[in-house]
Amino acid sequence: MSSFLISFIASALLTLLLIKQSKLHQAALDSDLSGVQKVHSSAVPRIGGIGIFASVILTSLFATWRAPLIGQGILLLLACSGVAFLGGIVEDFTKRVSPRRRLILTMAAAAVGYFFLDARIERIDWFFSVWWLKYAWIALPLTVLAVAGIANAINIIDGFNGLASVVTICMLFSLGYVAWQVNDMFILVAAFIVAGATAGFLIWNYPAGLIFLGDGGAYFLGFMLGELSILLVMRNPEVSTWYALLLLIYPVFETLFSVYRRFFLRGQSPGAPDGIHLHSLIFRRIAVWAVGDRDAQALTRQNAITSPYLWLLSLMAVAPATLFWQHTWVLMVFSLLFIVSYIWLYARIVRFRSPRWMILGKRR
Repeated sequence: MSSFLISFIASALLTLLLIKQSKLHQAALDSDLSGVQKVHSSAVPRIGGIGIFASVILTSLFATWRAPLIGQGILLLLACSGVAFLGGIVEDFTKRVSPRRRLILTMAAAAVGYFFLDARIERIDWFFSVWWLKYAWIALPLTVLAVAGIANAINIIDGFNGLASVVTICMLFSLGYVAWQVNDMFILVAAFIVAGATAGFLIWNYPAGLIFLGDGGAYFLGFMLGELSILLVMRNPEVSTWYALLLLIYPVFETLFSVYRRFFLRGQSPGAPDGIHLHSLIFRRIAVWAVGDRDAQALTRQNAITSPYLWLLSLMAVAPATLFWQHTWVLMVFSLLFIVSYIWLYARIVRFRSPRWMILGKRR
């Protein structure tokens, strides 16, 4: 818990410093307000990932002093993540790093983790059996694609204040809890350090949106979630591989569903900006309707109202994953239930038939 608190305090202070200083540098601001995914009314710093990354490094150095083996492992993990973080943060400043290049950099980071951290997918659990992936030509590309996909998925859901941050914190707490159950102190400490840094950023991001996570922060958090999930499951055979899948299913399925919509239904590039993600629909067809006004203050309220819907959706997967981390068949059933629920909810909202329990109040 001390690692969480230290990371939280460091991140809160560093993020505040970034907010103060970034206003002096135009390149650090998200000043494009016309994009399909833009829901803020003024230029906002989009380099929150710097504070999170720096805080995790500082707290990891403290952990190295207290527990050298654990701290050194976390620092090695951070060295791998730096490749993914670098691509994202350069994009935050320059707006010139394409989604494909960022994906390639994240895949390279995952490949480094595969060889130097043994973060590799080597088995898949089923009802009464286990599929072992004994050959590197299967395990390596599967691991690389999984980690890069999760990092990209966190970036995709990072559309509203507090959305990606709270979802990530919940997932990290789950990883820490299961790691504690199986006595894996490395995963426990690493998860709490990253959760603390994310929480320190969150207090400035939600609800007012004083700073954004940015691509650097989103790719870093997604990479850490992917690596820690794989390491926890593969280092501890008693943890079902379906635990990791159910834990991460919200951002992962959001990404897969978006690719299906764009490429197969609309014939568009999967990497193009998209204004009809589930969180975008909830914003336009529920939050905007509930608040009603169109000024800057109302926009901030609409933004803040949107995220809790998705927090609850994510918890529909995180909670059962945390409770049933050993039981493959239960995890598989909950995974199917989540997919069905997501598609049902999306279909209702996109057809202007939002469930009544989602409506907060009447437009003024």
